[in-house]
Amino acid sequence: MNRSLLFKLGAIALLILLLLIPLLMINGIISDRQQLRDGVLMDIARSSSYSQRLSGPVMVVPYRKTVREWKLNEKLNKRYEETREVRGRLYFLPEHFELDGQVQTELRSRGIYQARLFHADNRISGRFVLPAQLGISENFADYQFDQAFLAVGISDIRGIENALKLEVGTQRLEFSPGTQVGWLGEGVHVMLPEQDSKKPAPLDFAFDLRLQGTEQLQVVPVGKTSQVKLTSNWPHPSFIGNFLPAQREVTDKGFTANWQTSFFSTNLEEALRGCLSERGCEDFNDRSFGVNFIDPVDQYLKSDRAIKYALLFIALTFAGFFLFEVLKSLAVHPIQYALVGVALAFFYLLLLSLSEHIGFALAYLLSASACVLLIGFYVCHVLRSLAHGLGFSAGLAALYGLLYGLLSAEDYALLMGSLLLFGLLGTVMVLTRKLDWYGVGKRKSAEPLVFDLEAAHE
Repeated sequence: MNRSLLFKLGAIALLILLLLIPLLMINGIISDRQQLRDGVLMDIARSSSYSQRLSGPVMVVPYRKTVREWKLNEKLNKRYEETREVRGRLYFLPEHFELDGQVQTELRSRGIYQARLFHADNRISGRFVLPAQLGISENFADYQFDQAFLAVGISDIRGIENALKLEVGTQRLEFSPGTQVGWLGEGVHVMLPEQDSKKPAPLDFAFDLRLQGTEQLQVVPVGKTSQVKLTSNWPHPSFIGNFLPAQREVTDKGFTANWQTSFFSTNLEEALRGCLSERGCEDFNDRSFGVNFIDPVDQYLKSDRAIKYALLFIALTFAGFFLFEVLKSLAVHPIQYALVGVALAFFYLLLLSLSEHIGFALAYLLSASACVLLIGFYVCHVLRSLAHGLGFSAGLAALYGLLYGLLSAEDYALLMGSLLLFGLLGTVMVLTRKLDWYGVGKRKSAEPLVFDLEAAHE
């Protein structure tokens, strides 16, 4: 193999490395556009409401305790009793908690960007069963109890869309803003009817909550037994949190999901005790589950995944050019390699810009078709054969089709990519199985690898 052939291979390798520069620039544009989109979505959420997390209801019983202490009067050498009042609160989680939610999604647009909001019509119900004497076993007479209330944590109260009223028996009690409980954060509370603290009766409750939010809805399963059911028209749910649905059904018209938990799985009583100590309440709030209402793979993520295959794509195209040179004794100038490589790089820029307006699938079809037609037209003249140019274009179109398959089948991308490379390697080996590579070098030494552009136009 002579020096001219080695020079050609080195020039091709150098061109592939140089084409990394525009590819990196396009990759930077993808990141910038994605950050701009995320900023717009955050502005939309800031104007409406953020992601929502429901924590509660929790029953809170304020109390005043008389503490008696014996002290010594050193002058009189006598003991005397001193009393003081200590204020505190008792917290109780429901025996049973149930949420039935109907969730509808909608798009809000700002410029070319869209944010997906949800509206959840929730029916929340359950029962509190309090222990005798509220669980106080000693010196119960020293306690005086204030009016109890229910507190419901709602991460963004701007999303509340209805007037909240608690149903307790035949009574309908109005909620007030604020949870009155620091570790629950934002939310609402409602004062409860007076009851006998020595033998408290079970308390059945229910209320309707219409809630708006963006991106995700999460629920903290506060009950000793909790049942949550969500039904939505969103066909691409992403279930999040510490617990997956016990049953779920996802169709192209939406999804239905059911969660069932108990204190044995959530250990929320222990987490609640952590809230009342110095450990904080992150553990309590993190034991949640829910669903994301965002697109699982948007056009920016798909474009970013596509450009990761760009170097392989260019290398395979150049390999096809080189095979035509070797098998058909043609000469292709490095500049012609470079022009085809730049056209392949422009595909990703076209894909990004078009996908922002017409969707990824159609943008991919138009961008790939434009590049195949442009490169096919050019290659017909470079290879000086319409049949060879059409064959090369067909192979390039097949590569674009396989790339789209890789992007669509994320779970099988590695398998499909491995099979593709193995198949291409096998094709090259079959086509060149009888080729005398030493003879190629001799032919090239007699006929330098320089392509006459004027002769091609003639």
